Amino acid sequence: MKRATLVLAALLLALPLGAQTPDGRPPILRNVAIEQHLDRPLPLDLRFRDEAGRAVALGDYFGRRPVVLVLAYYDCPMLCTQVLNGLVAAMGVLSFDVGREYEVVTVSFDPRDDPADARAKKEPYVARYGRAGASAGWHFLTGEPAAIARLADAVGFRYAWDERLEQFAHASAIYVATPDGRLSRYLYGIEYAPRDLRLALVEASRGKIGTPVDQLLLYCYHYDPAAGRYGAVVMNMVRIAGGAFVLVLSAFLFLMWRRERRRQERRPVEAQ
Repeated sequence: MKRATLVLAALLLALPLGAQTPDGRPPILRNVAIEQHLDRPLPLDLRFRDEAGRAVALGDYFGRRPVVLVLAYYDCPMLCTQVLNGLVAAMGVLSFDVGREYEVVTVSFDPRDDPADARAKKEPYVARYGRAGASAGWHFLTGEPAAIARLADAVGFRYAWDERLEQFAHASAIYVATPDGRLSRYLYGIEYAPRDLRLALVEASRGKIGTPVDQLLLYCYHYDPAAGRYGAVVMNMVRIAGGAFVLVLSAFLFLMWRRERRRQERRPVEAQ
């Protein structure tokens, strides 16, 4: 969050002091936002090109596993790189493997990016992730303006081109979608808690990945759309702690009862 604040501050300082809207924001930031469209279907028919230059449909990456979607242009000097850095750091902690339990699809929202740019961006991140199958599970796409605009609109990603700085002004987040292409969770910022990413993937998969422990964590942690992260549900934690205490106490009392019963059964034999 500190890095994101610095990026925003740098952008603000670079703008003319008098250029502000009535709400106090510079004009370039007036339409920059991320609006949550939870449970909205993504336009899976959109056509892009992958890092090898092949024509692909967005739907090619859906159908079997949850998908982490990232909108980031490949020549971004600051924020997009931080988003990808934060994502690969969180992915490295997860026991889930990209390409096995989930897919990652990175789409450039700069129509000037081409497959060579996508390939140059992909290679260091796949190498940094370092797990087998990563290249087949993490995809970097480029597209035409119309396809990019439709995808950004579906996600609620609003950005603007700054002619003065010659770069895009945009916010930062990653999006977790269900296997059938519905937006399930938004995780904001440039650093993503591995726990939040894991729980988002488990929820998006409808429980098809993960362990019973994950289901227990989902009972204890609830997704907060406003914050874009999972927060503790204190009462649920208290209930689980209370239930665990009752189980432990019951087990202890049962063991004590069995021990006392055996002792009483041995007494007549010893008396003979």
